[in-house]
Amino acid sequence: MLRLSDGPDRPVTKKHRQRHILLSSRQTRPHLKVSKSHTRSGGFVLLAIREAIIMAIAAIGQICSTASIKGNLEQCVKLVASAARGQAKVLFLPEASDYIAPDGQTSLQLAEPQSTSPFVKGLQEAAREHSVAIHVGVHHREEGQDQSKRILNRALYITANGDINDATTYDKLHVFDYGSLKESATVQPGTSLTAPFDSPIGRIGSLICFDLRFPEAGLALAQPGPHSAWKNKPAQIITYPSAFTLRTGAAHWETLLRARAIETQSYVIAAAQVGRHNEKRASWGRSIVADPWGNVVLKLKGVKEGEPQGTAEDGAEGEIGFVDIDLEHLEKVRREMPLQRRIDVYPEL
Repeated sequence: MLRLSDGPDRPVTKKHRQRHILLSSRQTRPHLKVSKSHTRSGGFVLLAIREAIIMAIAAIGQICSTASIKGNLEQCVKLVASAARGQAKVLFLPEASDYIAPDGQTSLQLAEPQSTSPFVKGLQEAAREHSVAIHVGVHHREEGQDQSKRILNRALYITANGDINDATTYDKLHVFDYGSLKESATVQPGTSLTAPFDSPIGRIGSLICFDLRFPEAGLALAQPGPHSAWKNKPAQIITYPSAFTLRTGAAHWETLLRARAIETQSYVIAAAQVGRHNEKRASWGRSIVADPWGNVVLKLKGVKEGEPQGTAEDGAEGEIGFVDIDLEHLEKVRREMPLQRRIDVYPEL
């Protein structure tokens, strides 16, 4: 008789399955270890250590992008390998994983069409090599587009075979203009939501960073109305790959993510940039996964609090975390607390 246990004669609980493992990019996920233990009847059972209980289904990776596309790709490829060692089915990477430029002009010059981008091609190769799907934020310039024209802030889903389906591609709807940061100067807003799509861990609804402040988008994906094209296949996972500023991250990051998880009754996965990208910009980090009840089931490291320079905590850059996406838990939450929208009173989403 094989039994997973937290100790002699102690059964596995859902609480244990919901725990997560944090690994650096050089570590591997613990293997199943078993030992013999006598039962009261004199027989034997096999007892597994607690770490083996956890199923590493989704991996969340953190990086600090710079203007070096080659260097950023190297960071991401290491995380793909770590995700594979951790037995993850999908790796989630931050917004703008391909680059974060020191100014708008440089950003426009660095952008390439998705089909020819060495960064995207490199991730496709890594996905194929390690048999891990990848959800990642990049910049995209249309084929033949002049470098003076605005580009797109895009979320891509690369399958474990290295393929990209246009139907799973999403362009950021809400661009970020705050203080000295004027994303609208270089980024053209997207024009539509992308229908939730199937993945090995559940149906994904893609959103990006500043979209987090607009609850309507997440609700439209995960709690669609009767006239929605995906009313029978709502999102189970909402993504927010991000590069939050230090000020907004400290004030709003976790609160907004938990709110989106609660109101959509979905898993929210937010892979974040962390640390100082250049002299002008730093990101908050603290990648988070929240479950459909609003519990934070995974949080990675961030910048050192109280340091205006945005110095990352030791181990924050290149950190990876693993979490079990429990769709039974999601369905239980939605079943026990159905959200019946009053579209006879206010507009359907």
